[in-house]
Amino acid sequence: MSEFEKSEEDVKDGMDIALCSLTGRTLKFAGANNPLWIIRKGSTNLEVIKGNQQPIGKFDNAVPFTTHSVELEEGDTFYVFSDGFADQFGGEQNKKFKSINFKKLLLSIQDQNMDEQRITLDKAFTDWQGDMDQVDDVCVIGVRV
Repeated sequence: MSEFEKSEEDVKDGMDIALCSLTGRTLKFAGANNPLWIIRKGSTNLEVIKGNQQPIGKFDNAVPFTTHSVELEEGDTFYVFSDGFADQFGGEQNKKFKSINFKKLLLSIQDQNMDEQRITLDKAFTDWQGDMDQVDDVCVIGVRV
């Protein structure tokens, strides 16, 4: 937070982030405007653990971030990501990909290993983007326990 305070100007800027720590099968998560998504082995549902609705950095009425603790089982997969994938414009009508479609995409590739998932996500993003400029950073981190 102190990096944002070094400017002599009154900069009200922050950063969204998801932070995880995995010890054994215990996952700890804290998010600044970013969630954690978990897909349990064999499940057709996606669990959402919301982060705090505030960025890191300067923010009026900031509160301490919540650390969530989740027990995972072998074969569970979790994802943290930037908003760049869902916010990318493209498709036939040059609209945003959207979070709901990103969820559906992740659920549809759960039978794939993590390297195959990366390839599928890269292709889905590139196909969606088409000739449109990339609008934001895109980071997707997936871990299978």
